[in-house]
Amino acid sequence: MNQWLNACVATERAVTVIKATYFHKEKSKRIAKIIIAGLLIFMIGTSIYDPVYRRIIDEQNDDEKRTWCIVTYPRGVTVYNSIVQTFHFLAPFMINVVPAVILIATKSRRQTAVQTRRTYRELLQAQFQQHQYLFTGPVLLVILGLPRLIMSFVLKCMKSKNDAWYFSIDYFISFLPPMLTFVIFILPSKFYKREFHESLTIYLSRMKRHLQFNT
Repeated sequence: MNQWLNACVATERAVTVIKATYFHKEKSKRIAKIIIAGLLIFMIGTSIYDPVYRRIIDEQNDDEKRTWCIVTYPRGVTVYNSIVQTFHFLAPFMINVVPAVILIATKSRRQTAVQTRRTYRELLQAQFQQHQYLFTGPVLLVILGLPRLIMSFVLKCMKSKNDAWYFSIDYFISFLPPMLTFVIFILPSKFYKREFHESLTIYLSRMKRHLQFNT
């Protein structure tokens, strides 16, 4: 879900640049609420099949009782599951990249009217260097999500206690993208990093004045 939301933010960023002064903030907020609700329904709809094929099994072996949650998909559902997993992995990445390309191309085309001595290619390269952080975030998200996608295809059943480590790693890897949001999206961007430092400075100044007032 978080990758889809990141893709929506990237799309809105491109729309803001394209529409410029014609961009309506309030309208964007209303559309965002509809998209979030639609995404939630979409995510549930594409994964609704999973609970149907889950079973709870109690196993008694060597004076040890275990409870297993077993997933058994028919062949057709297995293929569908692979397609859904791949789609949820690649689609947000593509949606992140395409608006970034549109944003850079649009800003470069507009600057050709102002900077007439520079070619469109030179302006395009300059804009890419300035906004390369827009590509850094999606690429890092793909790298972080790739092990989990591979494990979803490789791991089928836990045959021993040692296999539990693989499932645990797969589980904790899923938390990495939201935990590293600051590192992925803020630090690579000079603009966002500057805004963060300015906001942090203002917050610390207010907190310092508040403490001095109370003392």
